Amino acid sequence: MVGVRRRELLGLVGSSVAAWPLVAHAQQPAMPVIGFLNSTSPEANTVRLRAFRSGLKEVGYIEGENVTIEYRWADGQFDRLPELAADLVRRKVTVIAAPGNTPAALAAKGASSTIPVVFAVSEDPVRLGLVSSLARPGGNLTGINFLNVELLPKRLELLRQLIPGVARVAVLVNPADIRSTETTLRELEGAARAMGLQIQVVRASTSSEIETAFTTIVHQRSDALFVAGDAFLNSRRLQLALLAARHGIPASYGSRDYPEYGGLISYGTNLTDAFRLAGIYTGRILKGAKPVDLPVEQASKFELVINHPAARILGLSIPPTLLAIADEVIE
Repeated sequence: MVGVRRRELLGLVGSSVAAWPLVAHAQQPAMPVIGFLNSTSPEANTVRLRAFRSGLKEVGYIEGENVTIEYRWADGQFDRLPELAADLVRRKVTVIAAPGNTPAALAAKGASSTIPVVFAVSEDPVRLGLVSSLARPGGNLTGINFLNVELLPKRLELLRQLIPGVARVAVLVNPADIRSTETTLRELEGAARAMGLQIQVVRASTSSEIETAFTTIVHQRSDALFVAGDAFLNSRRLQLALLAARHGIPASYGSRDYPEYGGLISYGTNLTDAFRLAGIYTGRILKGAKPVDLPVEQASKFELVINHPAARILGLSIPPTLLAIADEVIE
């Protein structure tokens, strides 16, 4: 009897020990899931994705270790964004990060009134209806305002300083992003009138339309090109820089990505840093912060970048006044 009881006891102990790993595994909390929504492609956001992950890491989250990220890319097709956002909601993600442009933020807002959303937009998020106020967002959204719309008149003035005698400026916009296009043209038309400049609007929402737009710009004899701060156009920055160089058109852009690819001049917010800040906010929400308690942060890093070789090819001499205030001159 003693031997039987001993064997039973050992069997119970053995089965309990064998079950420990299973119990421990079952008690481990599942990793939170971030839904990442963007209107372009991963190839166009390599550096910014790295910055977003860096922001997450600052708050203690590392992709694949203690957080999972579900990516949804619209590849420039803005009409896909609502369904992509709805798919993230069905996936029951913990938070949706939609840094980069207004349509992605609006799609995320329309998909859920409960899942926290972190945006990064160039326009006033209050006017867009994303938040009630910058200090008290008031709902399930908060994020970063990188102010590129407010910088449009300044960017036009810098282009005028760089190009002596400029009179006609072509403005390239993406008609697929209706709200951004309307805002851009409204801001620029007023600024152009004050500077005595004529605006010539050209539109493109595909790569082939960009080619056609340059044909139009040459035909209209525009003195310079002003590229709107649009996510799709930014994803085609290499094509834009090459076409501007090929046709000998001085062009202004909204982010340093363009001069780094051979474009002439850029002025705007450091978008890479805006993605990092969006990563920090996303991490803070994962730690339990509520969007309503996170004021919208306004970007404070603005930079003027000039590509000197591009200027020489175009026969432009960079004025000393611009050289003195430039954050970087690429040689």
